Amino acid sequence: MTATQAPPANATTAAPRRRRSYRRLWTGAGALALALLVWEIAARIVGDTVTLPTVSETARTLAEYVTKPYPEVQGKTLLEDALISTGRILAGFLLGTAAGLLLGASMAGVRVIRELADPIIGIMRPLPPIAFIPLLVVWFGIGETSKIALIFFGVLPIVTVATLGALDAVPADLLNASRSLGASPVHTMLHVRLRAAVPAVITGTRIAMGGAWTAIIAAEMIAATGGVGYLILQAGNYLQTPLIFAGITEIAVLGFAFDGLLRLLLRFADPTVR
Repeated sequence: MTATQAPPANATTAAPRRRRSYRRLWTGAGALALALLVWEIAARIVGDTVTLPTVSETARTLAEYVTKPYPEVQGKTLLEDALISTGRILAGFLLGTAAGLLLGASMAGVRVIRELADPIIGIMRPLPPIAFIPLLVVWFGIGETSKIALIFFGVLPIVTVATLGALDAVPADLLNASRSLGASPVHTMLHVRLRAAVPAVITGTRIAMGGAWTAIIAAEMIAATGGVGYLILQAGNYLQTPLIFAGITEIAVLGFAFDGLLRLLLRFADPTVR
């Protein structure tokens, strides 16, 4: 490249973007360290492990019960409970997301479906999924089906509304340009509207993921024999507060990991997202 040639555009933007990423990483790590420090100081001031364990006590308990079952007779390890909860989340979330995408796209493309489904979704959306736990237990028992169904019904309306809103927000000029080039309504929906709506849809799935974790932990506390929620309930019954915090930490790590994967997917779908 000669002295008169300008550097490529991606080279001029890559370095600032990389610096911003590093700054966000270190800022986030610093905020987390500060929160842990405040927790440690507060626990030492309280001076009661049952009321508020220290960070070190919670970490020790977490490390101990990763491979040690609790309760010891019929319980499972933290790792096993995490895998159980994760499997339920993935099954319910993927099914709910797929159904929400299909229903939202159908409502955006077919007016009759929109008029039929809109009031139903409007009624379902404000209803807390936890309210359906007793009913689902009656219908499906305390097995995996009831928990997956709970997550499904919690995720479905959120993803449907996010998909419908994202598709409605696609500029009309973009759709008209596609149709003027000979694209059919189905081709326009699949290759123009859905592609343009992907970032907003992924944002909706991030919100739905948070609700899915809330629902499954509540369900595991009420009707389950395994999972992180069941572990926290059992630990609470015996005042094992460090183990409760260990379970909460496990939920936080898993939730952060899933949200990170969705944020990574969002960056692939929309490179302008920082």
